Amino acid sequence: MRCSVVILGLFVVLTSARNVPYFPPLSPDLVNYINKLNTTWKAGHNFANADMSYVKKLCGTFLHGPKLPERFEFAGDLVLPQNFDSRQQWSNCPTIREIRDQGSCGSCWAFGAVEAMSDRVCVHTNGKVNVEISAEDLLSCCGFECGMGCNGGYPAGAWRYWTEKGLVSGGLYDSHVGCRPYSIPPCEHHVNGTRPPCTGEGGNTPECIKTCEAGYSPSYKKDKHYGVTSYSVPGNEKEIMAEIYKNGPVEGAFTVYSDFLMYKSGVYQHVSGEPVGGHAIRILGWGVDNGTPYWLIANSWNTDWGENGYFRILRGQDHCGIESEVVAGIPRTSQYWKQL
Repeated sequence: MRCSVVILGLFVVLTSARNVPYFPPLSPDLVNYINKLNTTWKAGHNFANADMSYVKKLCGTFLHGPKLPERFEFAGDLVLPQNFDSRQQWSNCPTIREIRDQGSCGSCWAFGAVEAMSDRVCVHTNGKVNVEISAEDLLSCCGFECGMGCNGGYPAGAWRYWTEKGLVSGGLYDSHVGCRPYSIPPCEHHVNGTRPPCTGEGGNTPECIKTCEAGYSPSYKKDKHYGVTSYSVPGNEKEIMAEIYKNGPVEGAFTVYSDFLMYKSGVYQHVSGEPVGGHAIRILGWGVDNGTPYWLIANSWNTDWGENGYFRILRGQDHCGIESEVVAGIPRTSQYWKQL
């Protein structure tokens, strides 16, 4: 009898699997299927003429890797607003509104980290210190503990490196802002536009050069910015909300499915497609859209992807693992006392 039950269960699983239609990633059929479902988000055509091997490389975060110590729970009875947007809460912090472009490199793990670090320097100095922490410095100089550079990395390793070794400043590609600006050019992750196509870097991570761009002062060693502590955030909705509310944006990571690549607007929920890889991002806040709770997130695929470079994803159900791998830290504000 037990054997019959097992066989029946297997039959139900296989039948259900056959009922889920398969569409090739990046295909018009996938876009049409998503939009006909009339769910909480809209799909469209992204990554025009891109090869899936390249797109998979963009999702350069190794999930379920090394962990930072988990900070204690402090949400408790904290009353949190229904909607919260770090861009509005800390309007005097320009980095919070910045959308970067990782280019043809699987450096999302580094981007999510330095973006949130930059934001937190401003938040914890009450808007008096604004600095763009260098993605280039982290990507190229953090070795084995961070992963494999443009071929993927660990968010936890990035935050640990910030507290132990420090990171210099550095802005966007060709910006000449800071000590080490990003050296990989932006490219078209989405629709045909003015930037060159994303063709991939061939796995080449920029060289770790411990000197600043010509003409920049102070020196590389004196330009270092540090965290005083780094940690993982308890993986529940209220604790993540409380962390953002008290300390600023955080870095998160999630499993990307092929339908996410076609995101245009709304609150993303996975409806179809195969897993593509892990992707790290910066979580700025939360809200509710027509009864659907969401996280507000900044991506690193430039401003013409998604909702002007941002996207929203279902909140409170650990959807695609979005609430399981949140990391953050506190900047060492003592180094900025002369500026405060």
